[in-house]
Amino acid sequence: MRLNNFDLNLLVAFEALLQERNVTRAAARLNVTQPAMSTSLKRLRESFKDELLVLHGKKMIPTQHALALAPHVSEALVLLKGLIATSTRFDPAISTRQFRVNASDYITTVLLAPLIEQLQEEAPGVRLQLSLPGSNSSSLLEAGEIDLILTPDEFMEGDHPTELLFEERFVVVGTKSNRLLAKPMTRETFLEAGHIAVRIGGQDTFIERELLKFLPERQIEVFAQSFIQVPWLLRGTNRLSVMHERLAKVVAPVLGLTTVDPPMPLPKMREMMQHHVARSNDAGLSWLRRRITQYAQEI
Repeated sequence: MRLNNFDLNLLVAFEALLQERNVTRAAARLNVTQPAMSTSLKRLRESFKDELLVLHGKKMIPTQHALALAPHVSEALVLLKGLIATSTRFDPAISTRQFRVNASDYITTVLLAPLIEQLQEEAPGVRLQLSLPGSNSSSLLEAGEIDLILTPDEFMEGDHPTELLFEERFVVVGTKSNRLLAKPMTRETFLEAGHIAVRIGGQDTFIERELLKFLPERQIEVFAQSFIQVPWLLRGTNRLSVMHERLAKVVAPVLGLTTVDPPMPLPKMREMMQHHVARSNDAGLSWLRRRITQYAQEI
């Protein structure tokens, strides 16, 4: 196969077909007609001299050759997208670019939300598409489907560049009327209370992992799906939760909560930012990374 005779758009079709394993769904995904996608599949088969996808009943099963090609095609597409997105100039004042950022509701509340407010005048046309972290975050970055991951250091994977945004300490949070917070917090007092913990996508968070090391006997009475749910779940109860200090400072005055230091030494969390190495020279993404880093140093 000669590269000068190969349409690189066929690689996009190949990835969609392998992921959907259905011509109709792949066509819908790329916003093309079904006949056009069928033609792309025919051309791919001719180029790679392999069936690639074989119809079995109502499903299309990838051949071994197709499965072997898939990771290489995905990697090539990431590099090509990065090359196309790379520009020697980016003007936030006139750009209408959309950036895809993977971040928890905690980091969205304390960092991204106020930053977006700041960018209203500086970059009125720029858009952010936010998504919550999950077990597939690293693979989404690897595939070029998100631009940035904002997450604790221990959840970073791969060989892509990372930047430290800030270090976060943790505090114990409860209602102002909670009698357990009316006296110095001790290990015994801490264990006396029922607790609210957070699991995101079925995974323990950074602080939950640390608390399990120190106090595995803690009484967890409620599991929240996100950090921002916790303050609302504390209202009207005598429960406690261990929360990021920056988030606690935002929500405590609004919801009548108070904070104390935990009765045991807890490590600080290192909040990081990661981008794909192929986009290190992307002028627009470099601008956004710089603005996030600048604001992170202010909070």
